[in-house]
Amino acid sequence: MQKLTQRDIRILKIGGICAAGILIFFFGSSWLEHWSDVRAKISLKQAQLKSINVSESKVGGVMSIVPAFEMPDREEAQKNLFRGKLVDQLKKAGVKYEPLKVVTSKKTFYKSFKLMTIQCKAKCNFTQALDLLAGLNENPYLVGVESFKMTCDKNKPQEVELDMMVSTVYRSG
Repeated sequence: MQKLTQRDIRILKIGGICAAGILIFFFGSSWLEHWSDVRAKISLKQAQLKSINVSESKVGGVMSIVPAFEMPDREEAQKNLFRGKLVDQLKKAGVKYEPLKVVTSKKTFYKSFKLMTIQCKAKCNFTQALDLLAGLNENPYLVGVESFKMTCDKNKPQEVELDMMVSTVYRSG
C-alpha cells in the first residue's frame, strides 16, 4: 500500500464533503417537500375550522345532553360526595328510601381507580321512580346503573318497591 500524499488526502476530503452534500440535498429536499405538504394540509384544516359557525343556542343544546362528570377523589371523600348527591336526587324525586349500603369492590379501572357501588332500596310511585331514573345522569359522580328493579303490588299497581345499585369510581392510590 502506498502512502497518501497531501493532494490525495485533500481530494478524499473534498470528495467526502461533496458526497455528504449530495445525500443531504437528496433527503433534505424530499423532507422539505413533505413538510410543505403537511403545512398546506394544516392550513386547509384550520380554514375549515374557522368556517364553522355554531350559535350559542346550539352549543347550549349540546351541552345540556352531555352528562355531568367530576374527577374521582379518594375513597372516603368520593363515598360522601356520591352518596350526598344520590340522597339529594332521591329527595328531589320524592322517593322514601332505606339507609344506603356502600359496597367497595376489588375491581380495578385503569391503574389506580376502583369501583364502588351503592345499594338503594326504596318505596315510591311509578312516576317518581321514572323521574329518579331520568335524573340520575345529572349526578356528576355516577359511573353507571348496575341494576334497577321495580316490583309493584297487585293491589296497588302505582306503588312500587325499588331496588337499585349505582356505581362510581374512586382513586385507590
